[in-house]
Amino acid sequence: MAATAETGINRGKAAIFDLDGTLLDSMGVWDQVDIDFLSRRGIEVPDDYMTKVAAMQFRQIAEYTIARFGLQDTPEELMQEWDDMARVMYSTVVEAKPFACEYLRRLRDSGARLAVATSLPPALREPAMRHVGIFDYFNEIVSVDDAGDVGKDRPDVYLLAASRLGIMPEDCTVFEDLLVGMRSAKSVGMKVWAMHDDSSDLDWSEICELADGVMFDFHDAPRRL
Repeated sequence: MAATAETGINRGKAAIFDLDGTLLDSMGVWDQVDIDFLSRRGIEVPDDYMTKVAAMQFRQIAEYTIARFGLQDTPEELMQEWDDMARVMYSTVVEAKPFACEYLRRLRDSGARLAVATSLPPALREPAMRHVGIFDYFNEIVSVDDAGDVGKDRPDVYLLAASRLGIMPEDCTVFEDLLVGMRSAKSVGMKVWAMHDDSSDLDWSEICELADGVMFDFHDAPRRL
């Protein structure tokens, strides 16, 4: 794939993938972490809690959780506890969404450049990606932490992924399960394909109106970017 000498921009297409709920069938992991974490403190998970924190980055979730439930923990203590609980599950239990590995292989073989744009910290994302066999397909892996701790309610992490791939935003297709992330990607001219996940049920009708395409597994994914 050639790049222009003046700009360093590659002529080609790119795919940028979310992890949780998109490539990884992992949202149940966080549901269980939430249940176990709050249960240790004698608290039942409120119906709206998981929806409220879905688009936040890790520290934001910790700060919100402390404020909402009046906890005495520091954000660092919460993040460490969650990290310890999740690390085992991400490296041993999480599975890839159906046909994800085959689709990534097809895209890579077509010459497309591939990136991950995630809210997961490195201690969780790399073990999970290696566990399900997708780590080596990607040219770049970035997180909201790399994008100045800006959550997916803004397009920073998607733009960072595009920049590192050397592909213009309008030549990028984002695969995402969260409505807030889809809005951000669309706002900078990227195409969006929506993966259905239980976490997106409440927003599904709006997602269907916004996205360029929708899918329930990667068998439904676009053959061309």
